[in-house]
Amino acid sequence: MTFSNVLSLAILVAINIAMPTLAAIYTVGDNSGWTIGADYSTWTSDKTFSVGDSLVFNYGAGHTVDEVKESDYKSCTTGNSISTDSSGATTIALKSEGTHYFICAIPGHCAGGMKLAVTVKAGKQTTPSTTPSSSSSGKGSPSDATTDTPTTQSSTKSNASSASSASPFIAMLGHLLCFASAMRFN
Repeated sequence: MTFSNVLSLAILVAINIAMPTLAAIYTVGDNSGWTIGADYSTWTSDKTFSVGDSLVFNYGAGHTVDEVKESDYKSCTTGNSISTDSSGATTIALKSEGTHYFICAIPGHCAGGMKLAVTVKAGKQTTPSTTPSSSSSGKGSPSDATTDTPTTQSSTKSNASSASSASPFIAMLGHLLCFASAMRFN
C-alpha cells in the first residue's frame, strides 16, 4: 500500500472516531401529539432514549407539559412540578440518565393518559441545537432536563423518531477523498 493510501485511510479512521453520533429528536405521540387518550407506554416501547436526545411535545391550548417526580407521576399529583410549559410546542432536552416523568397538569388529563415516563441511557455525546427559554410558569428546572422552545429544525423534523447520524456521511466523504487521493498519486 502506498504512503498516500495509508495516510488517507488514517484520516478516514480519525474522522469517524472524532465524529459523534447526532442526537435524536422524538415527537411525543408522533402524529397524534400530546393528547388525552394516547398510549404513551406503547409509543416509548420501541424507542431507546439517550442523553442528548430531545422530546418535542406538540399540543393545543388547554394542556401543559410538566416534569414531575415519580410519585407525582404515579398519582397524577399536580402542583409540585419540577418544570412546566403551556406554549403548545415544548422541547425537553434529555441531559441526564434515569427515568424522566411528564404529565399534563390540567385536572383529569393525566388520569386520561397524558403522562409519559422516559428512561434515558448514557451514550450520546452531543445535544441537539435548541434555543433555551424560560418556562411559562417562571419555575426553573432543578433537574437536568430543561424546557426549551423548539427550533425550526425541531419543527420540521417533528415526525422523526430515530437518530440522525453524520458518521456514514463522513465515512462516504472520506472514501471519496481516499479514492481521489489514490487516483491523483497513481
